[in-house]
Amino acid sequence: LGPKTDDAEILETFLKQFYSISSDIPGEILTDGETTDRTAIEVWLSQRCGRSVKCRTPVRGEGRRLVEFAAENATTALKRAFESRTAPASVIELGRELGMSRPPRLISGVDISNVSGAQAVGTVVTFRDGRPERGSYRKYRIRSVKGSDDYGMIREVVGRHLRGLLRENQEVPELLLIDGGKGQLSAAYEAVRSTGIRGLTLVALAKKEEELFVRGRSTPLPIPEESMAKRLLVRVRNEVHRFSINYHRSLRARAARHSALDDVPGIGPARKEALLRKFGSVEAVAAGSTEEIAEVPGIGRETAERV
Repeated sequence: LGPKTDDAEILETFLKQFYSISSDIPGEILTDGETTDRTAIEVWLSQRCGRSVKCRTPVRGEGRRLVEFAAENATTALKRAFESRTAPASVIELGRELGMSRPPRLISGVDISNVSGAQAVGTVVTFRDGRPERGSYRKYRIRSVKGSDDYGMIREVVGRHLRGLLRENQEVPELLLIDGGKGQLSAAYEAVRSTGIRGLTLVALAKKEEELFVRGRSTPLPIPEESMAKRLLVRVRNEVHRFSINYHRSLRARAARHSALDDVPGIGPARKEALLRKFGSVEAVAAGSTEEIAEVPGIGRETAERV
């Protein structure tokens, strides 16, 4: 086809090429435009499959909606295919620095957050082609570990996350970044090994000296601080740390509100809301006098004394 070929000829050529190799020919084909000779195409298709085939270009109704939907899907697929042809330079450089066989286009970062083991949580963030993919972020409340056992928490979160991906038939990251040092890296490796996943590159980035530890290497991997690869790793580490801290803070705040008001006999959701609306915070309620609390609608003297 040349640059001056019109749409009708392009469509006809496509139909001939596509259905010359396809054995699945439907009884009706909807197109977004007319071919140069629709009758000839219908005869050719009917002869190929041994039954009548009709080509139609709908202008309204359900048929038109189907054509528009197919066009949108094709546009999206073409855009994704074009964007996925080449990985970003930072991802290519990172793969080269880590000695990977291909650039790590899907990177996940893991972090743990807790205060002396209390309200312990783990989070996972995912970057695709060097950009956050927030729909793939995950939060985990620690279930199996008691006390301040960071290694045990890493094992739990990494194992739960990867098994969840396998169970849901989701993509497994090519690179897993742990927020921590050699100990956290070893704990993560144990979890990965327990899932049976192979070919996953594991690294850990320590906060204090920004040292990069790679599974199977005894000393930190020297990557230039200003390199695109190092900046990408720091960005993933910082993002998962931010996500983890925010999740942990939200749980602590929720726990504080619960312990201060929800455990008081006679204080249900409506009375709790009235108190917080009046005083503004749990701390302010605690600082209020019995008389001030009793003035809140629905509370009364007896409940105020219990508060």
